[in-house]
Amino acid sequence: MDVMSASYWNRVLSDGLVVPSDRPLDDLTAELTRMLGSPDPALRDGTAYPALSTWIDRGVYDHLLAGLGDGMAAGLKVGLGDRDTDTVFRRAFSVLVLAECIDRDNARALVPSAKIFDWGDRVATWYLREADVRGFVPGKGWAHTVAHGADAIGALAESPHFATSELTVLLDVLADRVLLPVDHVFANGEPDRIAMATMRLLRRNIVPLSVLEPWVARLAAAAARSGTGTDGDPFLATGNAEAYLRALYLQLSLGGAAPAVRSDLLLVLVDALKATNPHYLRPTP
Repeated sequence: MDVMSASYWNRVLSDGLVVPSDRPLDDLTAELTRMLGSPDPALRDGTAYPALSTWIDRGVYDHLLAGLGDGMAAGLKVGLGDRDTDTVFRRAFSVLVLAECIDRDNARALVPSAKIFDWGDRVATWYLREADVRGFVPGKGWAHTVAHGADAIGALAESPHFATSELTVLLDVLADRVLLPVDHVFANGEPDRIAMATMRLLRRNIVPLSVLEPWVARLAAAAARSGTGTDGDPFLATGNAEAYLRALYLQLSLGGAAPAVRSDLLLVLVDALKATNPHYLRPTP
C-alpha cells in the first residue's frame, strides 16, 4: 500500500470507521479485500478486518451480504495447498470475514438458506484441505487458519438454517480437522477455539447424546493411539485430540450458558479423559 492510501485508511480508523463518502463502497470493499491478504498485520489485522467486520455489524452490507460472502468464500481458494507462504493470510482472514457475514445473517435473516448451505460447504471443504496451520507468524502476525475456521463453523452452527443433520456434519468436520496429520501440535490456542465452536453448536440443543457419545469415542481413540516408534514424535498423533478433549471439558464445565446435554456429556468426557491419560488419571473401574 502506498503512503497516500495508508494515510487515507488511518483517517478512516481515526474517524471511528464511518464509511467514507468520497469513494464508492465497491471500491472501498475491493481495496479492503486485497488488504486481507497483506503480510503486514497493520493492514490486514489492524485495518481491513476491523473495517469489514464493523461495517457488516453496522448493516452497511445488508443489501450486499450475499455478494460479500461469496467474495470471501472465493478467497478460501487463493493459494490453497500452499505451505509457509503469504497466501495463507488471504484464506485465513477471508474465512474470518465470512464468519461475520454468517453471524449477521443469523441475526437478521438476510440471505436464503441455499446460500448459507453453499458457504458451509465451501468452509468445510477449505478447512479440511488447508495445509498451512501456522498460528502466529513472526514478523507478520496471525495466520491462525485453524482457529479462524473454527470461528466460521461456530457461526454456521448457530444458523437457523442448520438442523440436526447439518450440525452433525459440522461436528465431524471439527473432529476431522483435529485428527488430520500435522508436523507440529497446535500451540496458539486452536483447541480452545475449536471447543468454543463446539459449544456454540451444543447450545442449539438439537444434537442428541446418542450422536455425541460415538463422536467423543472417535476423538478418544485417536488421543490414546500408540506411539509411532523411535523415529517419530508420538505426541503428533495424539496431542491435538488430547488438547481438544481437555478444552471441551473445561468449557463445558465452566463456560457460559450450559447446553441441555451438559451433565451427561461431562460424564462421557470424564471417561474419555481418564482412558486417554492413564499415567495421570486413574481410569474408571
